Amino acid sequence: MIAPSPKTEPVMTPTTSAEYVNTMAHYYRGEMARMQSWRDRMDRTTNWAITVVAALLSVSLSTAQSHHGVLLFGMVLVYLLLVIESRRYRFFDVYRRRVRLVERNYYGAIFAADNFTEYDWMRELGRDIRNPQFFVSINQAMSRRLRRNYCWIFLILLLAWTLKTTTSVLQPRSGTAEFVRSTSELFSNAAIGYIKGWIVILAVIGFYSWLGYIALKYKKAEGELSYSPVHV
Repeated sequence: MIAPSPKTEPVMTPTTSAEYVNTMAHYYRGEMARMQSWRDRMDRTTNWAITVVAALLSVSLSTAQSHHGVLLFGMVLVYLLLVIESRRYRFFDVYRRRVRLVERNYYGAIFAADNFTEYDWMRELGRDIRNPQFFVSINQAMSRRLRRNYCWIFLILLLAWTLKTTTSVLQPRSGTAEFVRSTSELFSNAAIGYIKGWIVILAVIGFYSWLGYIALKYKKAEGELSYSPVHV
């Protein structure tokens, strides 16, 4: 004999305006807290990147004899932090979008004189809560974080690496140096072990070209950012 299925209790929904306002207030507070939590994680990753760059610059530029490979390692490490922050940004974007839906269509309608709403935003918010999904790809997230913060970090590393590879030490004991005078000297300075200097230079150029491509390809604001020029 088949046992009867358990009876499902009906979902309790607000029945009065006071219950509705209370529900919206608590929901808004919860989504704001989650958004702020992911925002703090993003800021923490950026702080790690800045700390790493500052430490590597102090090591690399402290003496003329220090190897430029430290800066190349810094580029790779900062790129890894950029990928981590881009993943965190995708989660942050989900909760920010929910918060802005409530702010723009509920609180904005309350404070606006015409009480205008654009569309059935609560149905869209309900679908998003039932089936959460990312609204930006990993490349879009990387593009936004590159243009916001990491472009300056990578630029500082590139300038420091260029300075290291375009100077040659004349007297190791005194540490005096001057700029290279030929491409052979440049290739010699840029070499890493058995890897020839021109290969290292081409790799750096290709890496920064790819970063520029990612930053510019997804420059157009979409989703929540299309409502405002403010970029986070």
